[in-house]
Order: sequence, then structure tokens, then C-alpha cells
Amino acid sequence: MDFSLTREQAMLKKLAKQFAENELEPVAAEVDEAHVFPVDNFAKMAAVGFTGIGVPKEYGGCGGGALEKVLAVTEFAKKCMTSAACLSIHLIAPHAIADYGTEEQKQKYLPRLTKGGELGAFALTEPNAGSDAAGVKTTAVYDAETNEYILNGTKCFITGGSRAGILVIFALTDPKMKTKGMSAFIVEKGMPGFTVGKIENKMGLSGSETAELIFEDCRVPAENLLGKEGKGFKIAMQALDGARIGVGAQSIGVAEGAIELSVKYANERVQFGKPISSLQGIQWYIADMATKTEASKALVSYAAYLQDSGKPFTKEAAMCKLNGSENARFVTNLALQIHGGYGYMKDYPLERMYRDAKITEIYEGTSEIHKVVISRAVINGK
Repeated sequence: MDFSLTREQAMLKKLAKQFAENELEPVAAEVDEAHVFPVDNFAKMAAVGFTGIGVPKEYGGCGGGALEKVLAVTEFAKKCMTSAACLSIHLIAPHAIADYGTEEQKQKYLPRLTKGGELGAFALTEPNAGSDAAGVKTTAVYDAETNEYILNGTKCFITGGSRAGILVIFALTDPKMKTKGMSAFIVEKGMPGFTVGKIENKMGLSGSETAELIFEDCRVPAENLLGKEGKGFKIAMQALDGARIGVGAQSIGVAEGAIELSVKYANERVQFGKPISSLQGIQWYIADMATKTEASKALVSYAAYLQDSGKPFTKEAAMCKLNGSENARFVTNLALQIHGGYGYMKDYPLERMYRDAKITEIYEGTSEIHKVVISRAVINGK
């Protein structure tokens, strides 16, 4: 299988690399320390066109597909995982609207989420509905008199939820039907009854604000129903499959960034009269880091290829996310070890990368859930 990049893809990769080096890397430590969403970074992403990757050009996007997203997110994650996560997770909302929205919804919301620079968010998780997405309790009751849905419930751990202007929310329109009674809605910031609650204080990805969302008799126009009633769970699962490829890309990026730093440090750090890169133990570390990361990259590329080809990719998305996230932790751990005491200090980016890498094993589905998805697919011959 040929994974050679087209001319346009190569140009995108180069542009993303330059953007990461010039715009993201200089402020990555500051973003982490301040624990504040990188507003300027996101605005610059929108101005260049990154926030419209995978969205048709007629709606303000720049076209492309999963592989283009992987290329951009990977380059961003090498320098700033927070910014890479912001882009990757933002793209879930416009992609869901592009795939399932009416023409009116696409015309209204996609330009705002792409060239308009508004942040998107995807809100499925609840206090009792994490790995068990079927445990959603938020309800949406239709009011025929006003032609609105009335939402009540609480979402938690929503990336970008405090900053997003447009959100895709999941709620039960028929609680008795459980997952078959789940529906999706496009909710705008400022709609009456929608408020932001607690902003979480996290271990890593500190600049990517993770919020609690509260819906108290929040009235959403009926035309903001995304897809049909009862199809929300299907929309959520398909959106998550694509999002998992995005996490795979984040994992590759932070691993490649850690390898680059490790090679540079090992060549410069002199102990016992010679660079530590001459020590076999260090060489073996780097060999393992590079080999495992190349394998992860191949899995992510294959999953992206399947998605772009319109073929089933649920198993492969789970595989690339599981493998990539575990490798990100493995590589950043060894990279920190290579740096020794310096790696543990905030003067070097490794301690931030080490903290940031851990979340890839948790969000968009834990490693344990992905093992369930993969094993079921393999056992059932899919």
C-alpha cells in the first residue's frame, strides 16, 4: 500500500511544521503554566485554514480528509500537545455536522467553525457515562407549542466546553429506549439555560480547558436536531471513531517530538568523556523508541486511509489509538530517562510532554475499552 503524500498533502505537512515551530513552540510552556486556552493560537489556526480540515470548501473548509488531519495534528503535537488537542477535538463538531447536518445547518454553522474561527465541542460524557456511553442521563423533551427541545442534565470533562461557540450535545429524547432513544443537537453558547460549570485542574494538557456543562431547561430550536431522533448514539460512535484517529496522531506527534529532543540531548550531553549517544544503553533506548513510533504511524495512516476510502475502520481506529497512546507514554518515559535530572525540570519540555502524553490513554475511550472493541471485532471476524 502506497502512503506517499500528494503534492498538496506534502505542502500541508510543511505548513503545519512551520506553524508549529513559529507559532506554537515559543508559547507552549507559557500556555501550560497559565492553564488558559491558547486563544491566539486557535485564531491563527483558523486564519491559516487548519480549523477547516476535512470540511468541504463550499462551507468554508479546506477539504481533505482524515489523513490531512493526521498530518497537521502530528506536527502540532511535536511542539505543543495542548494546541494539537484543541485542533483535533475541535474538528469533531464540524465533521459531525458535515456528515449528518441538513443543508441549512451546514450553511449556518460550518463557516463559523472553519474560517469564522469559532471553537467547536463534542459533549457526550457525563458523571455516570464515561466508558459506558449508554449511561447518558441528559434528556431532551420536545415542546410542540414552541417547536423546541428542552434539555436537562450535566456533561463533564468536555474539552473546550468553556470556550466553544458551537457544541454537539447528546441527550435522550426517549429514555425508555436507552441508546436507541439518544439524539444529537447543535447547541450554541448563550442559549438560555446553558451554563458552564467547573473548569477542571488537570495533570496535563493544561491549556486545553476541560469543563462541566449544565443544562437547566435549555431550549434548543427543533431545527437544531442533528440527524433524526434516536440516531444520536450512532452519530456519537462514528464521530468517536474519527476522533480516535486524531488521538493516534497526537500520540505520534508527542512521541516524535520526544525522540527529536532525546537525540539532540544525547549528542550534546557528555559523560565519561564522550557524548551519551555513544553508549549502547542509550542507543537501544532510541532504537526502541523510533521503531515503535514508526509502527504506530503505520497504524494511524492505515486507519486514516480506511476512513477516507469510505471503508469500515472502527477496529483500526481503536488499534491505532490504543497502540499510539501506549507508545506515547513509553517514548516520553524513556526520553525523560535519557535527559536524567534535567528532564524532570520544567526548564526542559520533557516533563510537560510526559504529563500530556498520559491523557491519550484515557480520553476518546480508555485503553481498556479499545481492547474490548478490538477483541470483539477480531472474534466476530470483522
